[in-house]
Amino acid sequence: MPDTSRKSYAELFRTPEFSPLFLSTSAGIAAQTVSGLALGTLVFRATNSPLLSAVSMFGPSLAQVLGATFFLSGADRLAPRTTLAGLSLAFAAATAALALPGLPVWAMLAVVLVEGLIASLGGGVRWGLLNEILSKGGYLTGRSVFNMMTGLMQIAGYATGGVLVTLLSPRLCLLLAAGLYAVAAGLALRLSHRPPRATGRPSVAVTWRTNALLWSRAPRRHVYLALWIPNGLVVGCESLYVSYDPRAAGTLFACAALGMLAGDVTVGRLLPARLRPRLGIPLLVLLAAPYLVLFLRPPLPLTAVLVALASVGFGASLVQQERLVALTPDELSGHALGLHSAGMLTMQGVAAALAGTVAQFTSPATAMTAMALASLAVTLTLTVASRRHAEDGGLWPTRAVRAA
Repeated sequence: MPDTSRKSYAELFRTPEFSPLFLSTSAGIAAQTVSGLALGTLVFRATNSPLLSAVSMFGPSLAQVLGATFFLSGADRLAPRTTLAGLSLAFAAATAALALPGLPVWAMLAVVLVEGLIASLGGGVRWGLLNEILSKGGYLTGRSVFNMMTGLMQIAGYATGGVLVTLLSPRLCLLLAAGLYAVAAGLALRLSHRPPRATGRPSVAVTWRTNALLWSRAPRRHVYLALWIPNGLVVGCESLYVSYDPRAAGTLFACAALGMLAGDVTVGRLLPARLRPRLGIPLLVLLAAPYLVLFLRPPLPLTAVLVALASVGFGASLVQQERLVALTPDELSGHALGLHSAGMLTMQGVAAALAGTVAQFTSPATAMTAMALASLAVTLTLTVASRRHAEDGGLWPTRAVRAA
């Protein structure tokens, strides 16, 4: 595979349709960031519960498994422009509903679970379109730009949201997020009309058949598990920032986003292609290891440094996505990437609920350390298992992979 990591980022923005997709996604990420912090703060103030606060922020991810089970065939069978614009408008309406005064906590959680359900289709449509715009050879470089944008939007969103939540109110922040989702819908309409990548109507039966096909090969299974579980368990750590230190949660989220940005720049731009596959596992180890000391409750500046350092490890996702694309036929790329996105977000929601439960009975700091230990254990197990079932060396590959 050519070394696309040296490709100029300016070339990406000269590629037709890249810019509107990038800008629409940026507005959506900013909205998600602001609304997540506002909702988590609102629920924690109302309940003083680490579990409910974590679920309110990451609970929408739990619904992703339903989308992956029933709706994901639409990722390659629906027109991208209309689908992305429609999803953003649906999020705008749901987020505005969360700002209604007097809305009980159970109703808020119901709304965010509906948001997760409708979002389950978005990842497959978006990343399948990106793969179509840039081709397989440019996907990793393009996705790294999106990940860097996500980091920047989260840094700005959490910092701004933290100030606005304190000075104004969480409900006003939710209305701001609804407006940003509406902007994302308008930007999505600037995309060119493209026909679906696959023929036929979306259906539950087609979704199940394609999921079974993608899951049928052990190398792809191991990639999916590596994308979902270690990452999700560490996001469980992040879901406890509000209960760990309510006044500094915005700072910790911003530091995590800064570390993720550094990891994406390193993997997507600085590392040569020949080295990237070998660094996926070390990055997963880095992702969890700094959280092991948080049960000691270090001072806030040290905690912020540890969080930023750990988040560099999120760059492992780029390495694993590149491997997944190489292992997947072109006509299934949207579905395959959508399954990755839905499974990852589902695991993040499960981990948030698990971390909140552990924190409820122990403490947020202890729960973070426990989730980090679990992440490291899963990474080690998958590394060993993948070596036994892949000709190229598995998650630590020694030669190129091919689609099948």
